[in-house]
Amino acid sequence: MGDDDEEALHSFFGGLLSLQEKWLNRMSSRGYRLVHTGILFYEFDACDANRYLYCIEFISNKSSSEISEYINFLNDLGYRTIYKNMNLDYCIGKFKWRPWAGKGNRISASWSTFNRELLIVEKENDGNPFEIYSTLADKKSYYKTLKTPYMFLSSFFFLLGFFDRAWMAFPMGAVFLIPLLFYQYMIFKISCEERIKEY
Repeated sequence: MGDDDEEALHSFFGGLLSLQEKWLNRMSSRGYRLVHTGILFYEFDACDANRYLYCIEFISNKSSSEISEYINFLNDLGYRTIYKNMNLDYCIGKFKWRPWAGKGNRISASWSTFNRELLIVEKENDGNPFEIYSTLADKKSYYKTLKTPYMFLSSFFFLLGFFDRAWMAFPMGAVFLIPLLFYQYMIFKISCEERIKEY
């Protein structure tokens, strides 16, 4: 494959999962398949337009063994998976405490799930929509999982600003409040849909 068949793009989406997902699907519609990711880049190979569909899943709340089992399950379904970071922290030998994660992943290390907070899931386009979570209950549960880290971080920075009089912490709390409110809105929207379906 020649250089004309490959494309490397520098981009960072952080926790904006739906925006990243739309961008990957737009790249697929232009005839590019994701082959590799790095901290700040995505590598693509040329392919037929719209041949692949992408979904992104937040997985930093799962333990390494749960992630392995989940990836094996997705592979058995014929999906391909690629890890992606959600933050810009790059180092070797680092640990991170994630109080919102499950018991097996509260402490993340550079050799396990550190900088692998997201899982990009690829499937061949068969004409059907691609959703990892298809029921309202599953979607609601997933949005609650997504909301939890932002709730923790927002509360942490607001409390730090209030008790320590570290006024610069308030803008950080506000930054984390934006995705928190977005995911809370999505939960509210799904709850409304559930109530409508009950009638």
